[in-house]
Amino acid sequence: MIEIEVEDGAWSAALPEVEAVVTRAATAALGTIEGDIVVLLTDDEAVREINARFRDRDRPTNVLSFPAAESAFPHLGDLTLAYGVCAREAVEQGKTLSDHLSHLTVHGVLHLLGRDHEDDAEAEEMEAEERSILASLGVADPYTADEHSLDA
Repeated sequence: MIEIEVEDGAWSAALPEVEAVVTRAATAALGTIEGDIVVLLTDDEAVREINARFRDRDRPTNVLSFPAAESAFPHLGDLTLAYGVCAREAVEQGKTLSDHLSHLTVHGVLHLLGRDHEDDAEAEEMEAEERSILASLGVADPYTADEHSLDA
């Protein structure tokens, strides 16, 4: 189950089908893996507070991923996305908000599944997986424009 909480109405105002976009991307990233994910669509200030509290980074970012402990199964974890950061990035990168949100959701879900990008080899592998999943959704390669600001 993918549970979506839209805390910042700017998400729905800018993208009326926001819940469908997130559900579709998360489902594609999960593939055949079963489990529950909670996605919080909020504002920059809320993400800044969460980022400062849990990651000692006192700034907003696009997406944060919090994998659940194995003992919490079937809960796989939580994603939190900041509207302002995501909307600005989409404009700066010449992408639709829907495509950018799809990418960030896929990226975050892959983190919940244990993928990472701490070194170049991991980054290449994770980006290839993202490209494949996004292509299946009809979303263009997000890395053609240099988009390496993902914090998840």
